[in-house]
Amino acid sequence: MRYFRDVKTFLWWINNVPRTLLKKEERKWARLQLAIPVFVRTNDGSGKESLEFATAINISPGGALVVVRRSLPKSSLVSLEIPSAPIGPINGLKTPSRIMQAKAVWVTHLDDYHLLGLRFSRPLSTDSTAASGRQLRKAGSAV
Repeated sequence: MRYFRDVKTFLWWINNVPRTLLKKEERKWARLQLAIPVFVRTNDGSGKESLEFATAINISPGGALVVVRRSLPKSSLVSLEIPSAPIGPINGLKTPSRIMQAKAVWVTHLDDYHLLGLRFSRPLSTDSTAASGRQLRKAGSAV
């Protein structure tokens, strides 16, 4: 297991180490390099629930890389929740995913943080057609 001083060092290492030294990546989906605030909810062995505010630093339909303060064991089951304003149903649009169930598939320990490689229990929808043409129509110009 490799240890890094901080997230910046880890990200540099990932982006600069020759790919031949890394395990071959066989990804189904591309990763989006976005910093997304998330709540990470877990249960320990005795059933005690913990909640931590964390940051997902990249995400794909299959999983996410999350930076947390508390160490979690590999294979931990977690719930990720993206905080957002409550939005009522919008005719013709799918309800966006806000809460995702995941499993930690790898953990890297930094000095003050831990990186969790999470795999979602169900891939996020990648359906490019979020609404049918009959339900939404283009707004006409008044000019």
